[in-house]
Amino acid sequence: MGGASRVVMIGAGAGGLAAAMDLSARGLDVTVIERAQDVGGKMRQVEVDGVGVDAGPTVFTMHWIFEALFQRSGANFSAELDLITAERLARHGWRDGSRLDLWADIDRSVDAIGDFSDLSNAQGYRRFCDDSEAVFNTLKDTFINAQKPGPLGLGIRVGLHRIGRLWQTRPFQTYWSRLERYFSDPRLRQLFGRYSTYIGSSPFLSPATLMLIAHVEQDGVWLVEGGMRAVAQSMKRVAARNGASVRLGTHVEQIHGENGQAKLVSLDTGEQIEADAIVFNGDASALARGLLGSEVGHVSRATAPQSRSLSALTWCAHAKTSGFELDYHTVFFSDAYKAEFETVFDTRQAPATPTIYICAQDRIGNQIPEARERLLILINAPADGDRGFDERANAAERYDAALSHLQTYGLDIDASAPSKLTGPHGFNALFPGTGGALYGQANHGPFATFERPGARSKIGNLYLAGGSTHPGAGVPMATLSGCLAAEALLADC
Repeated sequence: MGGASRVVMIGAGAGGLAAAMDLSARGLDVTVIERAQDVGGKMRQVEVDGVGVDAGPTVFTMHWIFEALFQRSGANFSAELDLITAERLARHGWRDGSRLDLWADIDRSVDAIGDFSDLSNAQGYRRFCDDSEAVFNTLKDTFINAQKPGPLGLGIRVGLHRIGRLWQTRPFQTYWSRLERYFSDPRLRQLFGRYSTYIGSSPFLSPATLMLIAHVEQDGVWLVEGGMRAVAQSMKRVAARNGASVRLGTHVEQIHGENGQAKLVSLDTGEQIEADAIVFNGDASALARGLLGSEVGHVSRATAPQSRSLSALTWCAHAKTSGFELDYHTVFFSDAYKAEFETVFDTRQAPATPTIYICAQDRIGNQIPEARERLLILINAPADGDRGFDERANAAERYDAALSHLQTYGLDIDASAPSKLTGPHGFNALFPGTGGALYGQANHGPFATFERPGARSKIGNLYLAGGSTHPGAGVPMATLSGCLAAEALLADC
């Protein structure tokens, strides 16, 4: 690149903000351009009844990524954000009335599972924790926190003398079938199979490697004072202290190239900005679909609709609840779990009797709201927001059906209270090129994770970051993608 000095960052999601932090800390002139009115991407809030409700990610994990990122930027992460350690990871309910709380303390969860099911399943949970930690340790520095490798490159990084450890990540075994080795209780397979949905995938189609997500939770879960939006605000604040500028409400219409190099962006205002390097922090499919011009359309492959990750129907509500006592994270499991995923991924419909996740955002610690509380209510849906799935059709009926379904678990939510719906159509509008997919490509099959693009694109000076790129979806992974994009850019200077 020959001494890059000016970098244009397209998008202020976790990946873009992380890259802006790293690059501005190294003295580069960074301009972040964001089409929304606030930073954060999916770390967004929706105002309902005069209060802000987290409408995207609701939990903070992989603290080590942010500690290192903020330290490189000359900041103290603990001083920038107020975090609350979560002792209880989540509450889980089934329609037969059974309930199970999962705890950050493994021994406490073992006891809870023993009471909920039996000793064999409790012991299975302990083995599951040990094995998920081993998978994570094998892949942390060789894959997760490293520039994108291919399958052969990953094997070399792990080391041929330790190739057995790589085999123990079980990429050729489905996650669901692997869970049967630990849990005879189908309810527990549901509970731990749900980790695959954290990256928008089906436990029946994704590799057993995804059990590492369980270790991520066991390694620490925090709630953020002010919501996940506060994480994005702190990242913006630190980048700005190092000289980065952020322009909100501004849309990049086109990326221009010259002699195989990205050199210029055109804004919707008619302004053009020259750059020595450009980092695109959006879904890679947006480039492939020509949404930023034909000159960069070949740098990535558009994710086929049938390969997209989950989308969702989400309601942000400010309502009074009664009956079932919610925790900060509560999951109500479907009686037909496999059919639920078949409905979404094969039939391309929202399930009639879905698993429902609720984040009750005022229930921190032992607090129980006396009046209305902030709720994010979520069910899985197909990422067909650009192919006819429009949640605005029959919106009231959809909400009534979700609340009626929750009543079968003993939970009543005031249906007359204010709420706002976002689904595949709305997510596609917020995140163009995705069809509403919230996690990029689904991680189905042993090689899907290698199909995500890496930080370096096929055009010089153009780098990629975000949840659709390596190492994957979710706030920590998207943040790492930005760090990897900055690393690649600096190495190419």
